[in-house]
Amino acid sequence: MKHPRKLIFVCNGSDCKKEGAKKLSKELKNLTDQRPLKGSCKLIKTKCMDMCKTAPNVIVGEVFCKSTTAEKVLEQLKKS
Repeated sequence: MKHPRKLIFVCNGSDCKKEGAKKLSKELKNLTDQRPLKGSCKLIKTKCMDMCKTAPNVIVGEVFCKSTTAEKVLEQLKKS
């Protein structure tokens, strides 16, 4: 099923939180609330994704991003 908005899943497990997932979520929220991404992305916080050694983890569409930053997520959004 094709979703009209790009989905961004941010892991909020304990290890990801220790590695900056909370800050990453805030950065992504701020970026997706501004143009050109406003209304085209949906940020979803999840429980542990069981990939704790590569924290923080984000899924953009169908791509799993390990040890990621806001810049890497934006780059992946542009690709999808």
